[in-house]
Amino acid sequence: MTMEFDNNLPIYLQIMQYIKKQIVTGTLKAGDKIPSVRELAAELQINPNTVQRTFQELEREEVVETKRGLGRYVTSEESKIMTIKKEMAGELLERFLTGMQELGIEEQDIVTIVAEAVAQGQHSQQGNEQGGAGHE
Repeated sequence: MTMEFDNNLPIYLQIMQYIKKQIVTGTLKAGDKIPSVRELAAELQINPNTVQRTFQELEREEVVETKRGLGRYVTSEESKIMTIKKEMAGELLERFLTGMQELGIEEQDIVTIVAEAVAQGQHSQQGNEQGGAGHE
């Protein structure tokens, strides 16, 4: 795991977001064991206390659970994982809408732009699934 840390945000929050993203994308699955405090601290080259705080917060949010003597595991509750996914999608959407509004784009135009982008994305995806874009 490699991370580029943002100096404007506490490291433990950045690690939490990274782990949550791994969970919602399926890189870490429900019930998977997560690295120990020492392992993750060594890997990220950060203070173990920072990793400990990250794990405590993830436990408080019920994203991970500790099995005594065995380590920490991703929650097995699919509903919790779906909640995290919706929260992350909401944050992403909020940033997008704020950016579009700052550009002075009206709501209806935002809807049109998104609809066109989705249609374009589906078209591109179909092309990729059929053997590539066809540009040589």
